Amino acid sequence: MHEIGVRETVQFAGLTFNWETLVMTWISMAIVLLIAILATRNLKMVPTGAQNIVEGLIVWLREQTLTSLGPKGEFLCPLIVTLFLFLIVANWLGLVPTMASPTNDLNTTLGLALFIIVMVHTLGVYMKGMHYIKHFFQPFPIFVIINVIEEIAKPITLAFRLFGNILAGEILIIILLMLAKWAILPSVAWLAFSLFIGGVQAFIFTSLSLAYLANAVKDSEE
Repeated sequence: MHEIGVRETVQFAGLTFNWETLVMTWISMAIVLLIAILATRNLKMVPTGAQNIVEGLIVWLREQTLTSLGPKGEFLCPLIVTLFLFLIVANWLGLVPTMASPTNDLNTTLGLALFIIVMVHTLGVYMKGMHYIKHFFQPFPIFVIINVIEEIAKPITLAFRLFGNILAGEILIIILLMLAKWAILPSVAWLAFSLFIGGVQAFIFTSLSLAYLANAVKDSEE
């Protein structure tokens, strides 16, 4: 388990990068790719092992996507599956000794949140045209301010919720491990609880992303 708060940074083209976060993000992506390769390497009609687990997860996430977005949103299923897998791997990575969760860095969670919000508005304009833009100004003028505040708050709350929960969990695990001589059982219990929290936070982030995407993709009468 790494020491939280000590972040190694590198300078490139006048920009500062958190080297640890970059490395852990790439490791998380590599694990997701490995899961996909192992699950699809020897596909069987009757799935077993890793194929069974991944297929069950994909079916469940597809159902969540179609429920939230309707049939028109099925093209977003690969994105939702990838997002959830990345988040759950990234959230759990910090529970491995010497590793750190990339999601304990606000840069990662804010980047993901901004990506979702940009996609929401891009799809909204593409699929609904001026009608999508028009609804932000109705009724005018009071709700214009409210809508602007709401849109600004969406990525902030989405990012801080995930970041805060993962960071707090890792800090507490480190504290318990420092007291491991007499706190072995609490450490194990909190580790198991952190696994649960990591999964829940991945689900919450994905579900909220679906809710935001529904405003852009789903027809108002659906």
